[in-house]
Amino acid sequence: MLRSCVLAAFAVPLSACREGYDDSPDPLSALVAAARTDAESARTITGSGAEIATAVAEVRAAHAHALQREVTRANRPPAASPQLTPVTDLASLGARLRTAAERALTLMRTAPAHRAGLLGSVAAGCASAQALDDALGDVSKPTFDPPKPSGELADDVVGALQQALASEHAALWVYELVTAFLPETFDDSIGAAIDEHRGRKDTATRLISDSGMMPVLAEPAYQPPKPVTDDVSAMAAVVSAEGDAATTWRGVLARTSDATLRSYAADALRASAVHTTHWRAEAGMSPAAVALPGTPA
Repeated sequence: MLRSCVLAAFAVPLSACREGYDDSPDPLSALVAAARTDAESARTITGSGAEIATAVAEVRAAHAHALQREVTRANRPPAASPQLTPVTDLASLGARLRTAAERALTLMRTAPAHRAGLLGSVAAGCASAQALDDALGDVSKPTFDPPKPSGELADDVVGALQQALASEHAALWVYELVTAFLPETFDDSIGAAIDEHRGRKDTATRLISDSGMMPVLAEPAYQPPKPVTDDVSAMAAVVSAEGDAATTWRGVLARTSDATLRSYAADALRASAVHTTHWRAEAGMSPAAVALPGTPA
């Protein structure tokens, strides 16, 4: 029997000799191939869009690397890769980003919890990259459909929601703070972000309360990474707050199997990723786009 397994290893993954091994094609392998193709194609774009295309290429290369690590870990047969034509301009590159995000979100709905977090970050990274320039097309706006869990939420899911709620409290406080340091031209974007974070705060509060737990309360004040004294430090504080929110909502994704809660958490993750890109660009931070938003350090 041992000899049989050794010989079979030349044709199938080594772990196929383990009882219960999943030998179905790994759908993430197709995402790896698409990410690599996108990165390679983006690097061929020249002219006025070359700088943006290079930034997108770096994001998609990071996606390919992170997804390949998970594919290697699972050690399943590869799935058929889609036939993709090379992109030649920012518009077609933006369309490729939207497609990649949609595929990641589709797989996320039924993926194991640890993969759901990775797929959510990939989709958010695509949105983050697309937010770099209008020439890449409009970023799909999250729907934030109210989640309706089909059963009682596990303690670790409620704990993740508590962390997400705490990050929403902090984000709201930071946005209110920076209004004193940023010009009025930012008022509309700040107001829209505040409305969004307030809605997410209310949703997390409801879910936690419905689980029979006491939602964490907002602190009287929060400590930004660095003192906020001018417009640059104000933007840095917002970037930090959005990054914290992205991390906590990815934490929800990595713990729940409920489809509606996953969709909501993915929306929150993508929204914070897009806000982060805009604020990093305004502050002159490089890179402006975050490849895998919400990924723990």
